[in-house]
Amino acid sequence: MSQLIFSVLIISGIGALFALLLELADTFIANYGECHISINREKDLVVQGGNPLLFSLMEEGIYIPSACGGKGTCAYCKVKVLEGGGPILPTETPYLTEEEQAEDVRLSCQVKVRNDLVIELPAELFLIKEFKVKVDRIVDLTPSIKGVTLGILSPEEGISFKPGQYIQLEIPKYKLSKEPEYRAFSMSSSSKDAHSVELYIGLVEKGVVSTYVHEYLKEAEELTMRGPFGGFYYHDSDRDILLIATGTGLAPIMSILRHMRSEQIQRKTTLFFGTRTQENLYCVEELREMEKQLPAFTFIPTLSRETEDTQWEGKRGRVTDLIEDLISEGADYDVYICGNPDMVDSCTDRFLGKGIPEDQIYFDKFS
Repeated sequence: MSQLIFSVLIISGIGALFALLLELADTFIANYGECHISINREKDLVVQGGNPLLFSLMEEGIYIPSACGGKGTCAYCKVKVLEGGGPILPTETPYLTEEEQAEDVRLSCQVKVRNDLVIELPAELFLIKEFKVKVDRIVDLTPSIKGVTLGILSPEEGISFKPGQYIQLEIPKYKLSKEPEYRAFSMSSSSKDAHSVELYIGLVEKGVVSTYVHEYLKEAEELTMRGPFGGFYYHDSDRDILLIATGTGLAPIMSILRHMRSEQIQRKTTLFFGTRTQENLYCVEELREMEKQLPAFTFIPTLSRETEDTQWEGKRGRVTDLIEDLISEGADYDVYICGNPDMVDSCTDRFLGKGIPEDQIYFDKFS
């Protein structure tokens, strides 16, 4: 048995070494020269071959959505590669449906530019801009979440976005990174303010960007951000609104609520906000004040791990428990859900089970 395990380890090691050698050869030896990228058969870019399509486009000022910084884990950077992309890679197949594969959809971070490509991009991606920003304020919202306010230095007109959308924030190279890194963060600020953006950034274990923000970022520091991105945003309708958030998923929900407050939108709205304990709650004072400013708004926090011996008099349990207890069958809502993927999927299943149509359920998954 031990010999079998040893043999498997040797084979696995040889395979890993071979893959590493191929990657090194591709990086340092292969020279693909200049390659052309035809976009929508209208725009032609000339780039140096060898880089992932995501970064080649970025260097030309075309910013594809990406929450993971090109690591191949978020699946946001999908584009249609009509010609020249080569076969779909095993790193892509878990994130592509059979329909998407049939329609030539690829993860742009996994497609290397080794020859001429023909790709197709939505027109709205050409509206995404790069911004130079300055850190105006850093505050501790909870022991693991910081509120970061960024003042936009350029372009002068600032940013225009829909409440609920996100930006990509780039941090410089430091001891935990080999190069500048970027990640996606939803804006919590009102879309009325074009020159200032607020973010809620949670500390992720071994997270290169979140660790920089929590341990190294300083006020007055200048950074780069890009955006706006995302199909998750406020939609007008006559239906009541149900907002569901956990952790930093509160950020886009706050942007939606601040938009509703500034526009005095009086749709009946309920927010279920789930955290573990009272120390993980934040924005409570502002949300209680919103209940006075928007009489049709109700804020319901729930704690999943608060001990029974505390003085907490609010709801206990997960947000999914609130859905079961407080939402009736056949209810007619526009539903907005933000949080970790498991929570989003669980909530979505419950709403579908209660008869809420899929096209009335909007979500943003925070991994």
